[in-house]
Amino acid sequence: MPEGDTIFRAARTLNRALGGCVVTGFESVFPALTRVDTDAPLRGRTVEQVTARGKHLLMRFSGDLILHTHMRMNGSWHIYRPGERWRAPSRDLRIRIDTDAYVAVGFNVPVADFLTSRDLERHPVLSALGPDLASEAFDREEVWRRIAMHPEAPLHDVLLDQHVVAGIGNVLKSEILFVSRLSPFAAAGTLTREQFDRLIDVSLRLMRMNIVDSATLPPVFGRRTTGSLDARATLYVYGRRGKPCRRCGAAVESAQTGTDVRLTYWCPACQPVNP
Repeated sequence: MPEGDTIFRAARTLNRALGGCVVTGFESVFPALTRVDTDAPLRGRTVEQVTARGKHLLMRFSGDLILHTHMRMNGSWHIYRPGERWRAPSRDLRIRIDTDAYVAVGFNVPVADFLTSRDLERHPVLSALGPDLASEAFDREEVWRRIAMHPEAPLHDVLLDQHVVAGIGNVLKSEILFVSRLSPFAAAGTLTREQFDRLIDVSLRLMRMNIVDSATLPPVFGRRTTGSLDARATLYVYGRRGKPCRRCGAAVESAQTGTDVRLTYWCPACQPVNP
């Protein structure tokens, strides 16, 4: 699933390409979107801004209309010049937005709806999101308050709960906990303030590393947390079950965890449950 850094970069790219442009064409396989285009056509509206909110992408148009999309596991947005060959098959098209300069195509996007500003404020998912790690207005104290509401929950679940903090996905979850030297299985209620602050400091640093630094690195690096310029050593523990820990040499372990049965990776030596 695309994580907050991926969605932030997608929103930034879409905003650079489409911001200020007038929509010249629109199509979608979602009936709810095409009904809106029939009743209040998207063609002729100006793309005002594209932003990210956690793992959600919001494309704002003139006339108080917002296209909300969520990528889940396989969705993605592509930008092309008119007439340029697509890198994905047309059968995977879910949304297409044309301007004179660029064509934005949403492939395999599973969630999409049109909202007004009022709808956005009342949206049952978006309005309940925790502070966004990618936002300049990130509220550390609010995360502390929300974590306190789940004292029995293990950290591997709390970090993925978008109502607690928005933007962390499965890869960053394991990497953040490793760098923070915290066990994925420790109960959230056992966090000291010092441990919490370290957890948030690491979360912000790794999120911003993949937002800012990624713009200057070739795609082969993908997401990275080690800071290494070796494309073979971009992550500390994720996907490295049985391999030596980059910090201590112990074998990295993994297990399916949480209600969504997601894989969690950790070093048993660096991240003991009771240090």
